[in-house]
Amino acid sequence: MAANQSPWPREWLMTDERCGDQLWQAIEALPWGAGIVFRHYGTPLHERAALAERVASLCRDRGLVLAIAGNVELAQALNAAMIHNPVGNPALVPVSRSAHSPKEAAAACSSGASLIFLSPVYATRSHPGRQPLPRDTAQRIVADCPVPVIALGGMNRARFGERQADGFYGWAGIDAWLG
Repeated sequence: MAANQSPWPREWLMTDERCGDQLWQAIEALPWGAGIVFRHYGTPLHERAALAERVASLCRDRGLVLAIAGNVELAQALNAAMIHNPVGNPALVPVSRSAHSPKEAAAACSSGASLIFLSPVYATRSHPGRQPLPRDTAQRIVADCPVPVIALGGMNRARFGERQADGFYGWAGIDAWLG
């Protein structure tokens, strides 16, 4: 691998309760080496841990990279490759951060994030009514970030193709993987 090549996947599934039973189909649709950011913030802790354990097992079986959102202890227990927006001290585990503005992206970069998920690039069901970032703003954020930036918000493979020239390293979605 070249020194300037990122080890992180270029395609990601962001999970949440909206996935329901389609979560398993979405994971099946991911290509080998893709990533999953396991969120499910609204699921009670015990159920969330059991669900995350099942997702972690599928990640190992399918060659997928797992990031656990928020919960450092759960991420460490499941040997996740990354912690997304950690609450607490992530110790030596790489961190990804969400950003929705130039200020948030700069803060994420200065906090030592290994990967930035920038949103919304397009209008999205996840945040109805929220305006997408202007294209020039997104391009400026990507250019200013010293780490890979993943496009999020209304994304799919075709839209990433349209925006890859903006400097995005990869893309993430929910609905794109739900079929």
